[in-house]
Amino acid sequence: MSETTDIPKHDVIIIGAGPAALSAAIYTTREDIDTLLFERAVPGGLAAVTDWVDNYPGFPEGIAGLELGTNLQKQAERFGAVIELGEVLKLHDEGKWKRLETTSGDMLAKAVLIATGSDYKKIGVPGEAEYYARGVHYCATCDGAFYRGKRLVVVGGGNSAIQEAMFLTRFASHIDLLVRSTIKASDVLQKDLQKFVDEGKVTVHLGVVTDEIVGEAGAVTKVVGTQDGKKIDFPTDGVFVFVGLKPNSEFLEGSGIELDHIHLIKTDENLQTNMPGVFVAGDIRSGATMQIASAAGEGATAALKIREYLEGHAHPIQN
Repeated sequence: MSETTDIPKHDVIIIGAGPAALSAAIYTTREDIDTLLFERAVPGGLAAVTDWVDNYPGFPEGIAGLELGTNLQKQAERFGAVIELGEVLKLHDEGKWKRLETTSGDMLAKAVLIATGSDYKKIGVPGEAEYYARGVHYCATCDGAFYRGKRLVVVGGGNSAIQEAMFLTRFASHIDLLVRSTIKASDVLQKDLQKFVDEGKVTVHLGVVTDEIVGEAGAVTKVVGTQDGKKIDFPTDGVFVFVGLKPNSEFLEGSGIELDHIHLIKTDENLQTNMPGVFVAGDIRSGATMQIASAAGEGATAALKIREYLEGHAHPIQN
């Protein structure tokens, strides 16, 4: 593709605006590298919709996820990063330039950082899609306040399920926690959860398979599950599902970029993919530790590797 085209050009386009992406943008923009971020949801990523972050370095008392995400966004924008709400649909290698098909039209970049993170997994049962946002939710901090004094079901047994269930006790009158097998959350979280169990705020049901979400007149009324071969009804006003995350890598289909068996993106030791000039950081990278602190660190590392790549292949665009 000719460089004289009218398609907008950037030194770096970052796909995503979570901790990895924003950390990278802080580094690139401080060095006057023209940087555009595309975010299809909320700047700050999943960190921004996490109630409380207790393990991010530098905050001895912890910090609200929304505050952390907002602070990262403000810092990146202070140095000149531009965040555009929209979605990257396809990525193409055209030699010196990478062409991105986006909801704002085609764009060209000399380097690309993929930091799209993950999204919430669905359980795929009848009623889940039908009652989405009308009784079925995936973000306690977003929707928990709608259920003051109400009864809730939380599905899941990992760290996020336990954290979110405990958060929801601020609003709900009672929570039934449905765990498919056994609780896999950390020992610390399990001890914290036990306090709520002892207080009667949470009832844990182990070995329960969620079969169906049932409602009447457009509102959820119960969850049907199976435990020890028997069907059980769990009356509820709402359902929060926390059964893990899935990589946001669908847009790479047909791009030639290598993914692993669970669709995370493979990189080399420089965080570069098999497509030269395309780098990866954060939860979407194969081998990532799925922690906010490590995502931020990878973002910084990726930014430095991108700078090296630009210095070796092209001069940054002058604004």
